[in-house]
Amino acid sequence: MPVWFLRATTARTRICLLFTLLTSLLSQAKTTALVTLYPIPQEVSSSHFLVSVNGRITPVLHAAANYYMLNFDTGGAATISVTASNTHYWDAGVEVQPMRLGIRPRRNGATITFDITGPVKLSITRPGDHFAESEMLFLFANAPDQSGITAQTPGVRYYAAGVHHGSINPQSGDTVYLAGGAVVFGALNLWQVHDVKVLGRGTIIYNGPQSPDRDEGWMHKRDWHVIVMDNADNIVIDGITGIVRSRTWMVQMRDSRHIVFRNVKIIGGGPGNANQDGMDWLGGGDTLVDDSFIRAADDIFAMYGNWDGYEEKALTMPGHEVSNIVIQNSVLSTSISNVVRVGWPKKVFDSHGFVMRNSDVMHMGFGACGAPFALFEVWADPEGRGEHSGYKFENIRLEDWYSLVQLRQPNPSVHDVTFQSIWAMDGPGMVPSVLKGDIYGVSLDGVDTGAGNALSDADLPLAVEAGAGQPTYKRAWLDASFDYSHGLLRPGKKIVFKARGPKDKRLHYHWLLGDGSTADGQKLHHVFPDTEGTLLDGSGRFRVLLHVWDDAGHNAWSSQSLVIASRLHPPVTPDISPATTPSNSGILDRYVRVPADGGYTFTLLTSMDATLAIDSIEPAHSPSARAQVCGSQGNAVQPIRMSAALSKGWHHIRIRRSGGQDNATNSRSNGPLLLWQGPRLRLQPIPDTAYFRSAP
Repeated sequence: MPVWFLRATTARTRICLLFTLLTSLLSQAKTTALVTLYPIPQEVSSSHFLVSVNGRITPVLHAAANYYMLNFDTGGAATISVTASNTHYWDAGVEVQPMRLGIRPRRNGATITFDITGPVKLSITRPGDHFAESEMLFLFANAPDQSGITAQTPGVRYYAAGVHHGSINPQSGDTVYLAGGAVVFGALNLWQVHDVKVLGRGTIIYNGPQSPDRDEGWMHKRDWHVIVMDNADNIVIDGITGIVRSRTWMVQMRDSRHIVFRNVKIIGGGPGNANQDGMDWLGGGDTLVDDSFIRAADDIFAMYGNWDGYEEKALTMPGHEVSNIVIQNSVLSTSISNVVRVGWPKKVFDSHGFVMRNSDVMHMGFGACGAPFALFEVWADPEGRGEHSGYKFENIRLEDWYSLVQLRQPNPSVHDVTFQSIWAMDGPGMVPSVLKGDIYGVSLDGVDTGAGNALSDADLPLAVEAGAGQPTYKRAWLDASFDYSHGLLRPGKKIVFKARGPKDKRLHYHWLLGDGSTADGQKLHHVFPDTEGTLLDGSGRFRVLLHVWDDAGHNAWSSQSLVIASRLHPPVTPDISPATTPSNSGILDRYVRVPADGGYTFTLLTSMDATLAIDSIEPAHSPSARAQVCGSQGNAVQPIRMSAALSKGWHHIRIRRSGGQDNATNSRSNGPLLLWQGPRLRLQPIPDTAYFRSAP
């Protein structure tokens, strides 16, 4: 028995692990995929999680902060089990992302088990646990390495499994190979070189001398980032993992072009929760990022033209053009800030030709740094200048997200920006989008933030300010909306799902039903097994996703929450006596008319310390407050979500808020921003007509 098994687990956890081993061995009998596990050096090995892949058990690699990871190769399907060192670790639930995979694990004490169909990049956490202080496990199931490189391959700088100290400094024409299980403590410096390949399944860990209290990570020099390029050309980086433990920009490229990142994993975490950008372009471009994973602690992708410090002269010095960047088929996450940022106040440079497509945005920053965090932000307000054009976001799936777009450039100009086929997979954005300044040519085609196609500013919502041009809106090419059986939905009850799209042989319908089941076809019957919910959190809320595509390559997604429960909560009689709650108490009482029997999910958006209560059901509480940064006032807006099966009629809602100004914006009234979703109700703010009364 391995030493890490005996040393690192309690007796009860060992029992769970042995059960997992037996379960995995039974599953392995049905699985023929070849799995390759790589050794993990003792210096970075952790038994905080033990992972079984088709019955083969391994510890994980401690990456950075509270993040853990495992790389392995698989030629096809595999059964995965994860056993935590704490027996009760998963008691409050578990979340496996990206959501498009529809994974709900099977839970047995400290162990969760699920199946994958092939190569995939996963984030595994407890529900809502995706900020800087969170514990996160990243699993990377790679396709088998087809390079054929071994230690005997001529002309290759080969790093074997084990620990290596010292940075990698390739020369022009070099091929560098990091074997699976190789861990290099240092940096990859691609300094004024060309025609370099860095391949393999190994890992580079960078932990530099940067201050944890301020940004020194911008400095452009060797051994200051996990990967740095200076005037590099024709570079291929394929399969490796880069980890950053200190406060520095992670992958920094200056005036470099013809760059390919493929199946690259970049993970950053550490003190300060800032300035661990995923990838930065200081001039240059012609870059492809394909099938990659980034967990950042700042902007995931940022374009600046140059960066030589925060002094006035350095900030205002004109930078070089950034152009022709493609991000595709990737999985993206950050603890703070934006997915894509262009510019900074006082920065002067041009950029054009950026495409992001077919990617999962699992986690976006919550809050603001001058402007709210977004999928795409240009923040040059007030003195930045430059022409930024030809930006396109296509087939993007938004999971935990803050806002869609923040374009704030008073000086010329930002134009020709397209959002096409964008879907919120499980909830709304927290704050409105903004176009401000010399902005024009913005189009939103098939954008669905949870309520269906956005066809107006109010649908998104979006504010047009300070001379910005009005954006255009179009419907999605395909309709992925669907209906389901109404009334009380109990475990074991047959539920009918039907897509609203036309019956057409060229259309394909794929359902992910939130309980780990999938199905195909325009119409189906399904039985839910329990009231645990998709996140195994006991909420009864199941996230049902429908993916529709056609033979021409068009895609559409739709998401709805179903509530599976054993009974309906009865209606109440509204209290028509004079309100006695003082107006300054921070408590608001309302009665809302539920239109039909069934399961409803209520979402309160607020930056305050708050609780949401419905009838006599145990209230839901706000998450821990998250202060905004860079001088932005107050805390980030966050959701409070509550699901319940309710009878038709009046139900009492009580909202308690405290702690200053609420940064959530309610364009419909002065009250809290409360949304609902249920039978025949897409996610939307509760209309005033649904309320009986409210306390003053």
